Amino acid sequence: MKDLDEQTRTELEAAAFRRLLSHLRNRTDVQNIEMMNLTGFCRNCLSNWLKDAAEARDLGIDKEDAREYVYGMPYEEWKTHHQAPASAEQQASFAANKPSH
Repeated sequence: MKDLDEQTRTELEAAAFRRLLSHLRNRTDVQNIEMMNLTGFCRNCLSNWLKDAAEARDLGIDKEDAREYVYGMPYEEWKTHHQAPASAEQQASFAANKPSH
């Protein structure tokens, strides 16, 4: 990878990111709180990072636009169809390990 030109590296990274999003859109059974507790990031983090990258380039992508892109639908719709209530154990783990990014 270190010998790749910048354009090719960027294209590979973009392809990997799109594949990650596709995977997460298909795995609606995996809750954000589970992701946060296991990995320290979730779908909302990805959308925030995307929004931050857009802001750095003065592009007009707001939080809701970024979330819709990551989730593949409006965030409120995704929550209605796929988000389950977090268990007390999940909430306690999140409180103890919440990342500060």
